[in-house]
Amino acid sequence: MIKLSLLSVFVPTFLFVSLTPGMCMTLSMVLGMTQGVRRTLWMMAGELVGVGLVAAAAGAGVATLMLRQPELFALFKWVGGGYLGYLGVMMWRSRGRMAIPLERVELAPAGRGQLALQGFVTAVANPKGWAFFVALLPPFLEASRPLAGQLGVLITIILAIEFLCLLLYAAGGRGLRRVLGEDGNVRLLNRIAGTLMVGVGIWLALG
Repeated sequence: MIKLSLLSVFVPTFLFVSLTPGMCMTLSMVLGMTQGVRRTLWMMAGELVGVGLVAAAAGAGVATLMLRQPELFALFKWVGGGYLGYLGVMMWRSRGRMAIPLERVELAPAGRGQLALQGFVTAVANPKGWAFFVALLPPFLEASRPLAGQLGVLITIILAIEFLCLLLYAAGGRGLRRVLGEDGNVRLLNRIAGTLMVGVGIWLALG
């Protein structure tokens, strides 16, 4: 078991970091705005798998090796960032499945797999996320206790915190859609969402 004194520091630390606006939180807000909270859950599922993978690698010491291989990140960063940027441009132009239709017609929403892949790539291709876990997670691991059990508990807590924060951001996006949608400013809403998505893509590619 993890000591309560350690958890009393661990939980606030990771809660603060997760609440801080970042690529994944911005993506959650954008999709909450254009796809709704329920469909954004698919992106969250992919993002949580990615975060869990990164956290496990950091705790096991694998992340230190990964950070020494920048070419492994380059492919994820540029491909993932370019794809998100493309989606952002399409949203800005009120086109594609990610955008809110300008007219009240039924359009097929973004696919579940597409949303999940967005979340996974955004989480795994972020070098800052790897560096963050390398810096913050190991200090909470005790050498005298089994590593697997400690990692299991801490990663579970991390994912629970991350999920709650993603929900908050997605709900914020939904609220913004409701406010602007009442005035018929759908095009403006698409442009806000598209601009944020392009920003996430640039952030991912150049971060």
